[in-house]
Amino acid sequence: MSEVIWGLGTSHVPSIGAAIDRGKADDPSWAPLFDGYGPAQEWLAENTPDVAILVYNDHANGVDLDIVPTFAIGTAERYTVADEGFGRRPVPDVVGHPDLSFHLVQSLIDDGFDLTVFSELDVDHGFTVPLSVWKPDPGDAWPCPVIPIMVNVIRYPQPTAARCYALGQAIGRALAGYSGVKTVGILGTGGMSHQLAGARAGFINPTFDHMFLEAIENDPAKLAALTREDYIREAGSEGIELIMWLIMRGALNARVRKVHSAYHVPASNTAAGLALFDNRP
Repeated sequence: MSEVIWGLGTSHVPSIGAAIDRGKADDPSWAPLFDGYGPAQEWLAENTPDVAILVYNDHANGVDLDIVPTFAIGTAERYTVADEGFGRRPVPDVVGHPDLSFHLVQSLIDDGFDLTVFSELDVDHGFTVPLSVWKPDPGDAWPCPVIPIMVNVIRYPQPTAARCYALGQAIGRALAGYSGVKTVGILGTGGMSHQLAGARAGFINPTFDHMFLEAIENDPAKLAALTREDYIREAGSEGIELIMWLIMRGALNARVRKVHSAYHVPASNTAAGLALFDNRP
């Protein structure tokens, strides 16, 4: 039985990765954001899992918009960092865990989730920026092998929040039936409120974001009950990325202990949030 020891929800704003890569984390414009990450990074350094699962969305870098799977999983031994048009980030490629990936594929399909399976996959900022929030100075390797789970939040119809929460619960059940690793961490990424185009470009809703940060800890079912339209109206067209946090939360126990949370506005016209939960009784 693999134990999920923690869950981390965090934004994946690309400029956060650029600030880290260019040594700007201490600049006055960036320091408030990165100061908020510090306590979580210290705790995570003392609680490294055997494997992590990272829930994210691709931005037409690993797959193009002709192929948009609702849910997908990687089964590779290694994931190359994508060049998003301005050179790949100076961070390590990601080592995978094929055995656990294949276990998840079978268990989740048996549980009613029809996944697209990638045996090869490049990963973009949606994947690498959360890893940098976890470990800003990884050196030659990230803290542990990482399994990507990709979610469509780009094209309508996106999966519902309820379906994402149910997928997280199914991941929790799958891990409980796996003995190949002892401990697992799970990251849910994206958001918080933001809209990048259209009449509401630049829209941010701190009231909704703070409600979300409280409910993701204590009442995730409330968030799972919200419709796509609720998320887009309250959090912006890109704020629907928050449904990926519900996959992380669904894999955890009903009751968790909040280790740390942080919130900053703006990070590149985006509300950036973080919530770290200890899943052990």
